[in-house]
Amino acid sequence: EENGHQNKRLKSDADEEDAEDQNKKLPKRKIVLLMAYSGKGYHGMQRNVGSSQFKTIEDDLVSALVQSGCIPENHGEDMKKMSFQRCARTDKGVSAAGQIVSLKVRLIDDILEKINNHLPSHIRILGLKRVTGGFNSKNKCDARTYSYMLPTFAFAHKDQDVQEELYRLDRETLERVNKLLACYKGTHNFHNFTSQKGPRDPSAKRYIMEMYCGEPFVRDSMEFAVIKVKGQSFMMHQIRKMIGLVIAVVKGYAAESIMERSWGEEKVDVPKAPGLGLVLEKVHFEKYNRRFGNDGLHEPLEWTEEEEKIAVFKEQYIYPTIINTEREEKSMANWLNTLSIHDFNSSAVEMQTNNKNSKVND
Repeated sequence: EENGHQNKRLKSDADEEDAEDQNKKLPKRKIVLLMAYSGKGYHGMQRNVGSSQFKTIEDDLVSALVQSGCIPENHGEDMKKMSFQRCARTDKGVSAAGQIVSLKVRLIDDILEKINNHLPSHIRILGLKRVTGGFNSKNKCDARTYSYMLPTFAFAHKDQDVQEELYRLDRETLERVNKLLACYKGTHNFHNFTSQKGPRDPSAKRYIMEMYCGEPFVRDSMEFAVIKVKGQSFMMHQIRKMIGLVIAVVKGYAAESIMERSWGEEKVDVPKAPGLGLVLEKVHFEKYNRRFGNDGLHEPLEWTEEEEKIAVFKEQYIYPTIINTEREEKSMANWLNTLSIHDFNSSAVEMQTNNKNSKVND
């Protein structure tokens, strides 16, 4: 009996080795993967090689690619070897429903199933397409659409006594929110909306195609709304600061004129809304699709067939995480309490002068 077991084990080991040898013979092909993930508990999308205490989405992805046999182990250590490129570098805690990564892999049988078998359930590969050899998901992307889900009590005026569960957004406030969000459309200098750029840095200019807040809806007795924003590309913390500033204006902490001021050269104190509600919804490849989408060799990078799977993933992993975390950790409620600390009236120069004067007077 023991011999029987041993023979079986040897046979399965041999089968695995055969499969591996087969994999090694497969030529590598450039593909894109459509990914969805819940970002809670992760330090963003991008892998930080050599800093293992900060776990990222790519750590789990690369490990699954190696274990499933799509890429050799050494490619996992040096991602340039597989020409890996993510379309958007989502920040800590941010989720995605339609992230795209491009890379070279061995096209093994049942590839999606095998990769997903080695991933936790809150990270899924929902689709795969072949692309041109020189394709780079970051450079070829024309635009990105993000959504931001937030409890509507965030828009209640600061002087209003609000019970979070009972608050419902009225039509007038929603219209005001949308009027302010629409101000962002077009090209502006967003240097005040990130910590990484100076006012004269040309790359601080960004183009926003649309931004609006949808109709509110109730989940678990709390009302939420979703803000959508589509832009060419975004800088670190930009969307959270864009939303943070609109909340500050609607709540009555800042005058509407601050938005115009924030695009000027002076330093303006712009509050950053929590990361929890932010989701990368979709990435757009319009130019690539026009050029290669119907060339007979490549498919357009559109994911209509996967829309159902994306919707199911959001309902299962993304929305419940946002709702439950908001209830348990009160990230929006706690952040709203910090708005009164911001100085929305004076510029940074004035603030520094005031601080110096008060020190002299002390």
